[in-house]
Amino acid sequence: MANDKVITADKLTKRFGDFVAVDRISFEVNKGEIFGFLGANGAGKTTAMRMLCGLSMPTSGEASVAGFDVYKENEKIKKNIGYMSQKFSLYDDLTVKENMRFYGGIYGMSNKFIKEKTAFILEYLHLQSEADKLVKSLPLGWKQKLAFSVAIFHEPGIVFLDEPTGGVDPVTRREFWNMIYNASDTGITIFVTTHYMDEAEYCNRVSIMVDGRIDALDTPAALKKTYEAASMDEVFLKLARKAKRSAD
Repeated sequence: MANDKVITADKLTKRFGDFVAVDRISFEVNKGEIFGFLGANGAGKTTAMRMLCGLSMPTSGEASVAGFDVYKENEKIKKNIGYMSQKFSLYDDLTVKENMRFYGGIYGMSNKFIKEKTAFILEYLHLQSEADKLVKSLPLGWKQKLAFSVAIFHEPGIVFLDEPTGGVDPVTRREFWNMIYNASDTGITIFVTTHYMDEAEYCNRVSIMVDGRIDALDTPAALKKTYEAASMDEVFLKLARKAKRSAD
């Protein structure tokens, strides 16, 4: 079963001087799982995600992502994951097609692969008529779906999504989650942070960080039972009330 663990963290810690941003967190994520990584502003989830993505060196503890060590193999981690930030990770002054070609090139994909994958995504997103338009001209919902498609363009085993649905309407959010399910069905592991507690219900398991620590980790159904809550929103509020910090 060890091969099914695509992310492992053991007492992973990040300090900035005397401030402990991430405090000895331990967890595992399974292949193909949709793993929700929740916490209020200041909980430490963005700092933790940056360490897992190979963008920030831990102070102590251990972690591996896609089989690579976060200390010694962070460049390999970057090449084997996808990442989508709140800012959608797209270049506004490039066309839809140019964005895909650019990211395919960064990850060393062949011209043949880039051409075929671009055609597939344009058809999948119904964006054929927008292929040569600048990304900045697209509606927010389309940008969001395109950014996700670009994040998994190189077919990584894991994709990290940092608040991916901020600012869009509920219908578009639901469509975006359908894309997440489809990616998960192909074996891609989804590691997602979100402020929307209804989205936590869509995850296979959820962890909730409070003041740098993971205070709860289980399936949404089990968490609601444990905290005698009717919704994940209620679970989150019960845990978040204990928080002493207010900003990452």
